[in-house]
Amino acid sequence: MRRHSRKKYTHTGRSIACAAVAMVMAAAFSVRLFQWQIVGGASAAKDADQNSSTKVIMPTNRGEIVDIHGVGLATNKTGYALQFDHAYMTVSTENATILRLINLLEKRKEKWLDTLPIVMDKSGNYAFKANSASEIKYLKSKDFLKVNNYADAKTCMQNLVDKYFEKTQSDKNPTAGYSKEDLRKVVSVRYAMTLQGFDYSMNTPYTFAEDVSRDTVEIVSENSDTLPGVKATVTTTRENPNSTLIPQAVGTMGAISADEYEKLQTKGYHLNDRLGKSGIESALETTLRGTEGEKTLTMDSNGSVTGEKVVTAPVNGKTVFLTIDSKLQKVAADALAENVKAAQASQPMCKGGGVVVLNVKDFSVLAAASYPTYDLSKYPSDTAYTNNLLTNPTQPLLDRAFGCAYTPGSIFKPSVALAALQEGIINENTTFVCNHIYRRFEDTGYMPKCEGNHGPISLDRALEQSCNIFFFETGYHTKIANMNVYAKKLGLGEKTGVEIAESTGTLAGPAEKKAAGGVWYATDTIQAAIGQSDNAFTPAQLATYVATIANDGTRKQVHLVDHVTDYSRKKTISTTKPEIYTDNSNYSFLSQKNLDLVKTGMRDVCASPHGTAYALFGEYPVKVAAKTGTAETSQSDNTTFITFAPYDKPEIAIAVVIEHGQKGAYSQNVAKSIYDAYFKVGQPAAKTASSKAG
Repeated sequence: MRRHSRKKYTHTGRSIACAAVAMVMAAAFSVRLFQWQIVGGASAAKDADQNSSTKVIMPTNRGEIVDIHGVGLATNKTGYALQFDHAYMTVSTENATILRLINLLEKRKEKWLDTLPIVMDKSGNYAFKANSASEIKYLKSKDFLKVNNYADAKTCMQNLVDKYFEKTQSDKNPTAGYSKEDLRKVVSVRYAMTLQGFDYSMNTPYTFAEDVSRDTVEIVSENSDTLPGVKATVTTTRENPNSTLIPQAVGTMGAISADEYEKLQTKGYHLNDRLGKSGIESALETTLRGTEGEKTLTMDSNGSVTGEKVVTAPVNGKTVFLTIDSKLQKVAADALAENVKAAQASQPMCKGGGVVVLNVKDFSVLAAASYPTYDLSKYPSDTAYTNNLLTNPTQPLLDRAFGCAYTPGSIFKPSVALAALQEGIINENTTFVCNHIYRRFEDTGYMPKCEGNHGPISLDRALEQSCNIFFFETGYHTKIANMNVYAKKLGLGEKTGVEIAESTGTLAGPAEKKAAGGVWYATDTIQAAIGQSDNAFTPAQLATYVATIANDGTRKQVHLVDHVTDYSRKKTISTTKPEIYTDNSNYSFLSQKNLDLVKTGMRDVCASPHGTAYALFGEYPVKVAAKTGTAETSQSDNTTFITFAPYDKPEIAIAVVIEHGQKGAYSQNVAKSIYDAYFKVGQPAAKTASSKAG
């Protein structure tokens, strides 16, 4: 019994002890929990009520585009802009702030960004803006107002007013005191703010006015208490100081489209961004764009910003140096315009032309002109100017240097000669008899002609005098497959590799003909051999072709970008090293003997009294090699010209096409003007033939 009692006592004591320990621990935990939840929780809640933070972006400057000497082509103009900052904007006074700011700018005769496709007509009524069909369609669409297609401007305006002037318990008539014109002005700004994403993101400031004066900025700053959320910022706006010099290559910028935003938002693009749309602006968008920075804003419970901290500083875009020489470019553009106009005087069907000048050693573009052309300072920002361009029958927006392909005519003959020589079809002693009419297909009734009646003629004279009969017969024996192998290696029917958009052109042949639903005949081969049939090449391809001949068969990538630096232009980031497309250094493509035979014939075009370019270049102080062409089209003929100089040690190659320029020396005149400038011919301080223009 005693033993049993002791055991019972021991068990009970232990239970009491454990319970006591548990109670102490529970009490301690309860105290701590009280501190966390009640005391500390109240403090944390107070801190949370007092402060919150958000991250916002810091803009960067876009890199610039300049010529080889640093002359500005697409640069940044520093100025002042007025922006709305979401973090500082007071919702309850937003509309009043907008109207107050509009009145201030209009009083000072400053422009604000007004893009609403609804205007006030002469009677003081709402009307849709002219030439704004796409904008009006979107305004009415299910993505915005959700109204019928036939809704008039008054109906759309009322919907916009209802959207942006919401009634509240404290303000049941929010439009009181606003005139119809005032309502339109405020709605225009609010509409643009919505389109640009201001309503949805603190990372999207809205630019209310660009390029405002310093005096206006000071007035806005002095009235900051009545203009909450309005800030003046130092900004850069894109400008083109040489806006008509080479617009096709420099390219345009524009607002980001919905499709572009969908693809690029993960790369940091925003709804109100602008980006490159064409030319180098588009091709080097990533290089030019730069990297945005980031800062943290701390705000109190009222939404007022109490502090800022830079997390990552923005990095400006890089500066792109083009291979273009602005002085030579202007000469090329002026000469092209002058000669197209001269051709138009005698042949109204002449629409325009293109010229490309390459450095023979590295295939860099020294000049590239297209005519008619346009002004980057007006296109596409000026609506009326842009509409005129779009409806102009001469199509000035076409890039006739890189983007348009033309029937080449006889300038194709050196390519055929090289193919035939290399394949052993002909040699320097081969002769064919030219009796003006080609009779190989006489039994079919097909008898094409030559411009002359040359009698027995060999390669050098056939190139010099552009004998069709010689090249009909050469092409017939060489066959189209062999001709095209060499044409492609010379760059014809192949992209040049230039950074901007370009046409591939067309190299005539059986496959091309079949794809178009036709059948290739032997007669097509002989037409192709003189640069006819379906052959069509861009001036850039033609310049590549003649530069490859001048460079002893080695073809390189055509390029417009020379090097890239940091924004300050002090540190070189990269230098273009053009890819070699056809390496002929070991004569794997063309023998030096065959190249020399063709180059001799091209030299005779200019040097021989019977040469087709002798009139302009026979006595020229620089030795020039060339080939002329007159290409038949369904309308009037194209006049074409390819050339390189100096003949003994080539430096530059030129290709010129004047569209429907008929016969004449117009294309040769363009090349001569370029040579005059490059070699400083006729200038007081003329240099030697191998010296370059500055």
